[in-house]
Amino acid sequence: MRKVSSYILIAIKGALMGAANVVPGVSGGTIALLTGIYQELIESIKSIGSKNLGLLFKGRFKEFWAAINGNFLLAVAVGIVASIFSLARLMTYLLENFPIQTWSFFFGLVLVSTVYMIRGLKDRKLSQWLSLTVGVACGVALCLVSPSQTSDSLPFIFICGAIAMCTMILPGISGSFVLVLLGKYAFMMDAVSSLNITVLVVFSIGAILGILAFSHAFSWLLKKAYNGTMMFLAGLMLGSLVKVWPWKMALESGVDRPLLPCQAMGEPHIAGAVIWAVIGGILIVTIEAAAKSVKNRSK
Repeated sequence: MRKVSSYILIAIKGALMGAANVVPGVSGGTIALLTGIYQELIESIKSIGSKNLGLLFKGRFKEFWAAINGNFLLAVAVGIVASIFSLARLMTYLLENFPIQTWSFFFGLVLVSTVYMIRGLKDRKLSQWLSLTVGVACGVALCLVSPSQTSDSLPFIFICGAIAMCTMILPGISGSFVLVLLGKYAFMMDAVSSLNITVLVVFSIGAILGILAFSHAFSWLLKKAYNGTMMFLAGLMLGSLVKVWPWKMALESGVDRPLLPCQAMGEPHIAGAVIWAVIGGILIVTIEAAAKSVKNRSK
């Protein structure tokens, strides 16, 4: 039986996950691993299946709550939500007033995160490198054909919630980065900071149903082809760096085409952009070093 102080600590760990999920490139799953709650989180989410839901529908709420480790999930959720609401207004401000520096910071985060994802996989085979290549191709294609402004319709917001939440629990890939890829990051940060209840409710429903529907599928896929799956995701992130490149030119089709480095040399704030990209990379190196240290101490 956990004490109240234990749940407060879990909520703090959830807050760290929430802070990570607000920033594209920093994985909430990695933070969960770092703080030692990842395995319990995955198992608790997986426990919300048809068998335990049956307890809920029969009115056996207390048994249902115990079966899904409800107190733990609630503490994590409270921490995540509080953190997201605290940081969303800051991210909206930064994107509006310092877009070049902010996207450069994200670029450094995503690039170095991807390197660590690949380095962390052992016994990489040719087929897995092919998965990486396919992921890169898919990422680039999605960025070059998807408009910079996607639909604000509620069905699309629902889909974004489902996809983003599924990736939030994966170590190495950030749910907020998926929102960037879908063209909904700034929109959702604004929705959170302005308390757009309709959008938040629809997104949340999509997130809950998405994670319930796909947590088992993700678990099965990672067990059967962990390296191949993670290499594909790493490739997707590498290819999608096109989306977070700070300098873009809007085409008539509504798609943002990134400017080549030689074309961006005359752009303002380039020195600051490089510095912020390096800072983003250093942040990931620091997080990964801390995670490795914790892992070594636990052996």
